[in-house]
Amino acid sequence: MQLLIGLDVGTTALKVALFDGKGTLLAVSTQEYALLTPKVNYVEVDAEVYWQSLKKGLEEITAAYPVGSGDKIALAISAQGETLICIDKQGKTLGNAIVWMDNRAVDEAREMEERFGNETCYRVTGQVSFEPCWPAPKILWLKKNEPEIFANTDRFLLVEDYLIYRMTGHFYTEGSLVCSSVYWDIINKCYWKDMLDFIGIRESQLAEVAESGTVVDDMIPEVAREFGLNCPVTVCMGALDQAAGAIGAGNIKEGMFSETIGAALAICAPVSKPVFDPNRKMPLHYFALPDTYMIHTFTTGGMTLRWFRDKFCADEMAVQAAGGGDAYDLISSEVDQVAPGCDGLVMLPHLSGSLAPDINAKAKGVWFGFSLNHTKAHFARSIMESLGFILRRNLEALADMGITVKEVRSLGGGSKSKVWNQIKADINDISLVTVKSKEAACLGAAILAGTATGVFSSVEDAVNNMIQIKDRYEARPDDKELYDERYEMYCKLFRDLTECFDKTSM
Repeated sequence: MQLLIGLDVGTTALKVALFDGKGTLLAVSTQEYALLTPKVNYVEVDAEVYWQSLKKGLEEITAAYPVGSGDKIALAISAQGETLICIDKQGKTLGNAIVWMDNRAVDEAREMEERFGNETCYRVTGQVSFEPCWPAPKILWLKKNEPEIFANTDRFLLVEDYLIYRMTGHFYTEGSLVCSSVYWDIINKCYWKDMLDFIGIRESQLAEVAESGTVVDDMIPEVAREFGLNCPVTVCMGALDQAAGAIGAGNIKEGMFSETIGAALAICAPVSKPVFDPNRKMPLHYFALPDTYMIHTFTTGGMTLRWFRDKFCADEMAVQAAGGGDAYDLISSEVDQVAPGCDGLVMLPHLSGSLAPDINAKAKGVWFGFSLNHTKAHFARSIMESLGFILRRNLEALADMGITVKEVRSLGGGSKSKVWNQIKADINDISLVTVKSKEAACLGAAILAGTATGVFSSVEDAVNNMIQIKDRYEARPDDKELYDERYEMYCKLFRDLTECFDKTSM
């Protein structure tokens, strides 16, 4: 039997999903892991955690759905972007993975801006400015601050590259992932030599770029045995998590739009050709279909609700641990009891800086307007509303580029909350749709694996036959005026606090 596996390697969890050749979900496993924050603006993970999470996830799905020796598996990865992993000539990691949220390389990003200029950054890489979260500044930071690691690094890899290497022994990456490294030329689809020279690395230290949805090689037999897989496994090129999620939601054509709330809030709007924002606010990324692109950006604000759950919702988590329901569902039910607008409470959810269209690496989280009558539920709802405001900022930026969005397809953990979905629809005065396909990013990766191995004739064919709408949320006009006022307050707070952000330490 032909089986498909989609891996979604997220910021704080790795999901493994098993599908049949028709895209039916057969089993899924989620492995959570913690981020390491040894210093302010440092965010790391031991890269071995990704590998062990993958191993445990595969063990769990094959226990739930036994895979026989007569089966065949095609596998692809949906990966977080920008997370940097250094390995030596023996393939051993040097230090921890530097996660995309890490903002230590502020000085190095500034050096790049002074040397090349942000306009050049945008025209060459598609990224609107040099920011400390991109891999190129991180590599330069290593060169200056961890010279031993820099000198001993044989390959600078991203998460998908690293796992493909561990599974096949080959070094490959793909455009949707590497385009935010700021050392890849998005139009000419080659590494940017001037940047490589500036940071002091060779092209041979990076992975070869291939298209998403193409075959890499069979999994190394010893690795397959380590994972408990006793059948042939073909490893294929996947995509950036947001590109894979867009495919899993059926968002593959120009004029469509998807948003994902997980560790990040991310947006994706496919375009048939490169479109540069005249205001230089919205990044341009390569998409998971050959020679297509996407307007894509994200913010760390998506992590805020998990942070709130972990820090302030011990009761809800205790109920979950006792089998009394999901903590997020309990939080959502509490939020539903609070009126729109949170009785004047407004939040800026920038716990690790802010990205496009409001770029500020020093931005911080802020609650404004709380008083004696506010409860924990008010604070939870203000987080949900704040992510709705960020979504609105992105939609407005797209409108400024002449890209009209009439419907939003919602993915990720945030889309499981009916309350949150309605909040986003109301704030943006738009139709918001969720899809029946579970684990959209995993499904998108599985579709790419199936396309690479001939299970599907094309990505488009797979999407047309597999993706169905689940729920639709229409904006409620009664709340429009209130949310317009709250949105203006959100924007004003961000503008007015810029000077304060600049005065805070990183």
